[in-house]
Amino acid sequence: MPTIDSLSDRLAEYLDLLQIKDVRRAYFYAEQAHDGQRRKSGEPYVTHPLAVSGILATMHMDHQSLMAAMLHDVIEDTDINYDGIEKQFGTSVADIVDGVSKLTHLEFETKAEAQAENFQKMVLAMAEDIRVILVKLADRLHNMRTLGAMPPVKQRRIARETMDIYAPVAARLGMRDLQVELEDLAFQSFYPMRAKYIRRAVVQARGQRKDVISSIEEAIRQRLAQEKLPGIVTGREKHLYSIYSKMKAQRKSFAEIMDVFAFRIVTDTVDECYRILGAVHNLYKPVHGRFKDYIAIPKANGYQSLHTELFGARDITIEVQIRTREMDAVASLGIAEHSHYKVYGDSDSAVGSYNRARKWVQGLLEMQKRAGDSMEFIENVKKDLFPDEVYVFTPKGRILELPRGATPVDFAYAVHTDVGNSCVSCRINRRLAPLSEPLESGETVEIITTRSAQPNMAWLNFVVTGKARSSIRHFLKNQQRHESVELGRRLLNQFLGNYGISVDEIDAEKLQTLLQGASFKSIDDLLEDIGMGNRMAYVVARKLKPDDSVGDPLKRQKPIAVQGTEGLVVQYGKCCHPISGDQIIGRVSSGRGLVVHRTECRNIRYMRDDPEKCIYLEWSDVTDDEFTVMLKLEVASHRGVIASLATAVSATGANILRIDMGEKEGQLATVDMEIAVTDRIHLARAIKKLRALLAVTRVTRL
Repeated sequence: MPTIDSLSDRLAEYLDLLQIKDVRRAYFYAEQAHDGQRRKSGEPYVTHPLAVSGILATMHMDHQSLMAAMLHDVIEDTDINYDGIEKQFGTSVADIVDGVSKLTHLEFETKAEAQAENFQKMVLAMAEDIRVILVKLADRLHNMRTLGAMPPVKQRRIARETMDIYAPVAARLGMRDLQVELEDLAFQSFYPMRAKYIRRAVVQARGQRKDVISSIEEAIRQRLAQEKLPGIVTGREKHLYSIYSKMKAQRKSFAEIMDVFAFRIVTDTVDECYRILGAVHNLYKPVHGRFKDYIAIPKANGYQSLHTELFGARDITIEVQIRTREMDAVASLGIAEHSHYKVYGDSDSAVGSYNRARKWVQGLLEMQKRAGDSMEFIENVKKDLFPDEVYVFTPKGRILELPRGATPVDFAYAVHTDVGNSCVSCRINRRLAPLSEPLESGETVEIITTRSAQPNMAWLNFVVTGKARSSIRHFLKNQQRHESVELGRRLLNQFLGNYGISVDEIDAEKLQTLLQGASFKSIDDLLEDIGMGNRMAYVVARKLKPDDSVGDPLKRQKPIAVQGTEGLVVQYGKCCHPISGDQIIGRVSSGRGLVVHRTECRNIRYMRDDPEKCIYLEWSDVTDDEFTVMLKLEVASHRGVIASLATAVSATGANILRIDMGEKEGQLATVDMEIAVTDRIHLARAIKKLRALLAVTRVTRL
């Protein structure tokens, strides 16, 4: 069993005597605090914080992290509070302990909301001090190593939680060794039989492949010696969960996965990495399209290496990773390798890894602020936790990493939120392309913006990054609120006008009573509720009328003017497709705002004279929008008739959205056409042009 003395001996490798004394003092403090407490396995409780500190010591973490690891359960499980730890060990240690304590109840047993809420806590704790999550990951690793003492149901829950949250977070922070062990331990607890069979097959395959691996290793060593290149060559073991995941995702058999032999070559400098790459390509033929340069373009978590696949002797496929010692350390330990936590050395790779991790956490914080609720937040974050990156270039040559399947809209938001919000189109490799086109590595993307542009709700159907999704939703939510408030103001003013007052002249005392009764913080909240159709304007007007007023709130008022550019809270009935110039009426629909219909629309006919349900509308003198109209045509069927119809409509400046040829009856055929026009006059011109065609016998507006 590990002891504080054996840990102290290990710490002497990189910490000074005073720092080791502080760690020992924290251990004895924890031992006293946890006196009498035992783990499920029956061991004294203090063995757990000691083991967690031991895990962090293998990463060469700083003494404050080790002290916090010793004390990480003290606030939660004993009578000692934050102030007591701060007084004894300082603010930094107390803050880390407090951060870890807040994450102790990351229990995702039943409710997805609980998981999402707690993940938000994790993000906030990471933002305060990223060492909080490192201590928590070490705590989780030791708990997974000793999971056997738990009941089977709890084992499965903790294993699932580890696979869903902790292992991906470790991967995102570049901590490969910790990620692999967490995944394997969780896999063995969640799928014990599958893990058992795969482990047995791996042991058997390893014995059969031993000679082949040795011969390939020796061949690579000889070639490096011949070229006078330094490099340590080792065979790379595939871990159980990785094999299982590949079998599942790629639908391959165990034999197909194990037929690929993996090797790692660790050298001294970046220059030697590329020279070794040339040497192994001369030794075995490279597989076309299977080379990846993560040194020039590191992964999002700071990982750097050259990856190549080769055809070896006996038709064997060989995977080779080539990296420096520094890159190898960062690949194993990720941000824990950063010199900020060490008393020696400095490393560009480690600093890069740390900075990327900080940038990712800051991005999570931004998403968390924009998200409407915790479920929306975790939905956005899941994309960032399981990345499969593509690397694309800005026109100035800056490299951006995005998840596979990312579109130009994701790219625009990755550059800056304002660029995304004002994006209208894009060029990919200098050609105009749709905003929904998935990007490929190596492409250069140019975003075209205009000041008047704004995000489109349809973008949510194809964006893949959390930042783009949360930014679009945030913008639309704010825009909808602004538009709902404006519409609510106009509706309330219409009914208040019968009492001779406006919204700005409402009695403050009456307004305050109404707001308190409805649990609204401000008048804007009330107006938004009216604009969204959740509260009738005439009822609110009646409650806010002056005491001496005798007006009728339902008396017919001057119609509200509709411009056609109100946005999300004014919608047009799909049943009758009203356009500027039509006689119109509005129905306030709960949750949707104002729905505009033509007055002769059969869906509104039965309620159009009911002032409680319908509002009189008229078109503004200036309308800037285009409106959709459905036309039904009867035409004499002949070759080229569709082209003639399209040419006639285009000549009037109308935009054709859809054109369908219906069933034929002899020489006659029906054509359904959907066009966009600015008003009734524009529509009349288009219909007149269509009727002038010899092939057209009838045109009807639906």
